[in-house]
Amino acid sequence: MRIGLLTDGGYPYATGEFRLWCDRLVRGLAQHEFDLFALSRTAEQEARGWVRLPSRIGHVRTAPLWSADEESLGLHAPRGLLGRLLTGGGARAYARRERRRFATHFTALAASVCTAGAAGTERGDAGPDTVRTAAGTRVVADLRTGDEQFTQGLYGLAELAWEHGGLPAALRSETAVRILEAACRAPGTGRTVQTATVADLLAFTAELDRALRPLSLDWYDEDGLGAVDLCHATSGGAAALPGLLAKRFFGVPLLVTEHSVQVRAHYLSSGGTPVSAPVRALLANFHGRLATEVYRQAALITPGNTHARRWQERCGADPAKVRTVYPGMESARFAALGEREDDGGPDTLVWVGRIEPAKDLIALLHAFAEVRRAEPNARLRIIGAPAPGPAGATYLAHCRAVAAELFPDEAAGTHTADGGPVSFEDIGGAEVPGLAQAYAAGGVVVLSSVVEGFPISLVEAMFCGRATVSTDVGAVVEVIGGTGLVVPPRNPRALADACLALLRDPERRARLGAAARARALELFTVEQNLAAFRGIYLELIAQAPVRTRPLPEADDGPRPFATPPEAHVLGLWPEPVPESNPGDRTPSWAGAPGAGESDA
Repeated sequence: MRIGLLTDGGYPYATGEFRLWCDRLVRGLAQHEFDLFALSRTAEQEARGWVRLPSRIGHVRTAPLWSADEESLGLHAPRGLLGRLLTGGGARAYARRERRRFATHFTALAASVCTAGAAGTERGDAGPDTVRTAAGTRVVADLRTGDEQFTQGLYGLAELAWEHGGLPAALRSETAVRILEAACRAPGTGRTVQTATVADLLAFTAELDRALRPLSLDWYDEDGLGAVDLCHATSGGAAALPGLLAKRFFGVPLLVTEHSVQVRAHYLSSGGTPVSAPVRALLANFHGRLATEVYRQAALITPGNTHARRWQERCGADPAKVRTVYPGMESARFAALGEREDDGGPDTLVWVGRIEPAKDLIALLHAFAEVRRAEPNARLRIIGAPAPGPAGATYLAHCRAVAAELFPDEAAGTHTADGGPVSFEDIGGAEVPGLAQAYAAGGVVVLSSVVEGFPISLVEAMFCGRATVSTDVGAVVEVIGGTGLVVPPRNPRALADACLALLRDPERRARLGAAARARALELFTVEQNLAAFRGIYLELIAQAPVRTRPLPEADDGPRPFATPPEAHVLGLWPEPVPESNPGDRTPSWAGAPGAGESDA
């Protein structure tokens, strides 16, 4: 079958574990053909180019989610019709009829976004359907409730963009700001939204323009998303928007895979640019409404862990359509290490990862100070590079300063046989040439994060047969499954006690390490991931209604799924119902089912 792979800011632009997941999927499912539809997040990302694509990727279509403002970085803006649409240049102004249509659809969208979460916010509830963010407590209970206004506005704007273009310019127009202002001031909206100023409204419409740019793409035709048998969105949010329209236009089933839930990431993110509370509230409402619609329309949702699944169900996903599929990781590179004894000594703790505040290395250093007092020969090796940008370097410098303060009479720096108790190292040096050697550098691997999705470093340590001590965040408990020790986050005392328990008991370390390796090989390999999606693809295409397509030319060779299998079976079969207008390929939603109804 032909799969439309939808990505946002990842494959084919960058590498990394979850970007590599897409590449492994394409290469591992050799019986299918893939078309790639990729959104880029930044101008720098496009400038870096693509990773090498496998031959079974047929067509590749890309589009930017960044604007011409980033030309200040010395990079080129997108060219052609899409570039003019995104930058607002060359876009024809709407006539009166189009302006009226835009106002109607945008009014519905704005009313839905402005009222999302208002009831719970006014009550000040803090029940089970509440999440805490950098901006305070937000109630998301009513994201379960379907909002016909949102779907009517979203699909109406998409139809307008398809027929006439010009949507980005319209979203940044004075008309849009006035409509949004009226929606914010209407009865029933939350107090935070009602305080939005004109500057807040302008900031939100700019972000909304960026989020809705997939509606203006030229992917929705018989040679694009109309030609695929299944759309597979590798994340929610913007990546799933083309999948929603492909289902609406052509009846293509949608599969959504989320290793980290987009709504959760938005709630927890402080953002690179500070924004006001009204803007944050409006953005949270929009992303929540979009997630609800994506989950409602998806034929199947495959979270990467149960922690992500709980978020999806909280945001309206039908539990019957949610199936957990763990991300596959390469285990071969750790096979040589296996359950071999540690190279760095049984009294050495190892931390491996990217150095950033979310990893809470400060708590780890304070915990190690307690460990050091109880076990004077204990050592801590922090192996990894700082996060990109000045913030990562600043945090690393802060960690070094804390280590020097906690151990003033001992050298804290480069790890040597006779060096200090704490070392900061990077992978690629003489002592740590590769990732496997990093996990082999000690007897216990520690994870001290306060925020974590799917803990990749923990799975890698398990592949290496290492006993682990982790904080109870994200999917840690689910991944560990009783093969390691888990303590509360931000609790150096508990972290120190758990580390001491394993440092003092080599037999327990060996048992936990062997059990961890067996669990990782059973659940988290590339092979099990490919087997799961191989079955899911066949299941979804078997359940999808037959879509009539023109037969291929004789010299093109056979085309899988071009005709239903019953066409080759002898017997009497009902005649297919003719299309109402088979010669018209212009997508139209005028006769589509109402918002929230199934196309199937």
